[in-house]
Amino acid sequence: MNLKLVLILLALALATVLALVCVLLSGSKPGTCAPAPKSDLWAKHDDKSLVFSDLSLAELSQVMGYLQRSLGPDLLDCTKADPGENCLYSIDRQLPEKDQTLRFLDGGGQAPAREALAVVFFGQQPMPNVTEFIVGPLPNLTYHRDVTLEKYKGGLPYHRRPVYSKEYELMYAYVRQKEFPKSPLFLKEVLGASSEKDLAMMTTAPRGLDSGDRSTWSVVCQHTPGSGFFIHPLGLELLVNHRSLNSSEWTVDKVFYNGQYYDSMEELETQYKAGRVKSVKIAKLPHGDEMGSLKTKSGTNPTVPFQFEPNGARYSVKNNQVLFQSWSFAFGLNVNSGMRLFDIKFNGERIVYELSVQEAIAVYGSNAPGGMMTRYIDSSFGIGRFAFQLVKGVDCPYMATYVDSHYFIDDAKPATNIKSICIFEHNIGLPLRRHYSNLYSLYYGGLPNTALVIRTIATLGNYDYVFDFLFYSSGAIESRVHATGYISSSFYFADGNDYGNRVGEHTLGTIHNHFIHYKADLDIAGTANHLVAHDMEYETLEAPWRKGGTIHRPKLTRKVLKKENEAAFELHSKMPRNMHFASKNTNKWGHERSYRIQIVSFAGDFLPRDSSMEGSMSFARYKLAVTQRKEEESQSSSVYNQNDPWTPSVNFSNFINDEDIEDKDLVAWITTGFLHIPHSEDIPNTVTAGNGVSFLLRPYNYFTEDPSVNSGDAVYFTKDMDLTSCTVNPLACLSKTASCAPSIPPFNYTGLDIEQLIL
Repeated sequence: MNLKLVLILLALALATVLALVCVLLSGSKPGTCAPAPKSDLWAKHDDKSLVFSDLSLAELSQVMGYLQRSLGPDLLDCTKADPGENCLYSIDRQLPEKDQTLRFLDGGGQAPAREALAVVFFGQQPMPNVTEFIVGPLPNLTYHRDVTLEKYKGGLPYHRRPVYSKEYELMYAYVRQKEFPKSPLFLKEVLGASSEKDLAMMTTAPRGLDSGDRSTWSVVCQHTPGSGFFIHPLGLELLVNHRSLNSSEWTVDKVFYNGQYYDSMEELETQYKAGRVKSVKIAKLPHGDEMGSLKTKSGTNPTVPFQFEPNGARYSVKNNQVLFQSWSFAFGLNVNSGMRLFDIKFNGERIVYELSVQEAIAVYGSNAPGGMMTRYIDSSFGIGRFAFQLVKGVDCPYMATYVDSHYFIDDAKPATNIKSICIFEHNIGLPLRRHYSNLYSLYYGGLPNTALVIRTIATLGNYDYVFDFLFYSSGAIESRVHATGYISSSFYFADGNDYGNRVGEHTLGTIHNHFIHYKADLDIAGTANHLVAHDMEYETLEAPWRKGGTIHRPKLTRKVLKKENEAAFELHSKMPRNMHFASKNTNKWGHERSYRIQIVSFAGDFLPRDSSMEGSMSFARYKLAVTQRKEEESQSSSVYNQNDPWTPSVNFSNFINDEDIEDKDLVAWITTGFLHIPHSEDIPNTVTAGNGVSFLLRPYNYFTEDPSVNSGDAVYFTKDMDLTSCTVNPLACLSKTASCAPSIPPFNYTGLDIEQLIL
């Protein structure tokens, strides 16, 4: 064959291939997804949800300015105030009373006054104290009312105040500038610290052993930039007494190192020079190459499965209100206790008035003083305050809706945590219900389980808590929390394995209990509810069709719990397996319309009743307690309990006083938790898998049938149907719906553009 002809044919073939590739590429290019139709949303947005909304930046600034003018020039911001001065500590929303709010929401009543709650530290008074003021009405402020005595049945002693930023700053400066220099040889030769910058400190709480104490064990760790210093304890701990309002009078009352106690840093240095200290010399860790690093040990993988809505989001967010299918609710973020939801409705009918996180605590054990002393009450640090910016594609699906939160606490001005709340529809990957039939007739029916999720993640020192509320098309609500982040640790020595597991050369992962407490103010077909317990027992009977034959058959038991004491179930006590809030209204079949409370928890033992601190966390004594709803019992914990757990400002057990709970407005207080015995797989940090607990609010005869039968996501087909028809089988349309791709916004994250915090 002519060589020239061969070359021409090859050129034509190449051109044909290139043309086909271009056609295929242009033909397979995905189009942009169209916005999802909102016709499947049962409700419409309205501004009434704003009755629950958090304070805006402008409102926070208004309140701050008003108080500074009203309380005088001595009122500083807490970043500048010494303990003996006055400062404005926090401002948050003061929620209106429920009765007034319901009249506004349901009866056309007037909107309640919009008010704020301000906390002021008065250190510059003859009797230093903490005072709470209600300030209002926004936007035109005219009053501030001291409500401290009314709320707490007495004053708030100054020693109960949370430790604030300036106090931490002074404490760390005192240790670094006055105490560390007293033992330079020990720090250099044993701890490997060429300067104080090589050391990090983790403070513990509570701060003492008796009411009025303010002494903090500070655990010294190796500073490991870019990774978790929490798992690098050096064995040195100092008990700093910072009770005096004059920081120049602060002292170190005790020093601990590697199992031994010393009266001072000078004594530790002297004993070390004399060779009488059993020391473990620790080399300085290389930057970014140690067990606490979260940097992957292999190459990055950009092909993580990606979730998106082919036709855009099927939910709607406006202001502080979310609509999804038959659901509607308002949301907010309390600076102390975290996420809270209000006015949760299904098909326009209120099921829950308030569903909120109340508290998170952790009770530790160790053979070192800092660890054995630690009982963290996290609201005192600020669960909502430390809900930082979420990372797209990791903390939440990339295409989730992200919402900012605004707050004022312990700062010079109000602040914003951008994109700190995320909302998304999540395909669980498990059918909500399904059935395949091959008996008598052939058919298949199923419904994919997608739930709406609203999430925030609070980083409280070493731990990260992922708080979720999920809404299902079956009418169920799930409240869920997962723990991740770093474990808190102690220096490994002697009998350390009695208090955890060794997870590093010098690191003991210390045993601890997590308890998360919630408030669920359910209104089932109104506010008049009662608590019903359903369970089972076996009854023995003779078989009716055969004399002498015996049958053991399960039988339903039913009991109405009429008093608060009957409805308070201690942590590991036996509790009826079906507990539900019921109304006198009935469904089509004559059953009381109800919602069941179902708890999923594996909590360890709580503090013994004779512990002097137990009262400050007494909500964790109960896995479930149901009480009459009262405005004065709005929170189960207090930010003041952390630093005076011996005389708690709020003792939840006092809520339970055997009052009548039949046909009353009731609140369920629910504790979930888990015992964590750290192990080597908690290094570098704890995974969420297996470290999640939850509770569900599930309809129980509330509807006539499962409301998800109305979902347009359902699939049903028989042998005679055309399974390729989109009208019969929406899954047959995937080739079309999947041909679109979302308009993906560029990745951005500004969460590192802030100053470092030292707690």
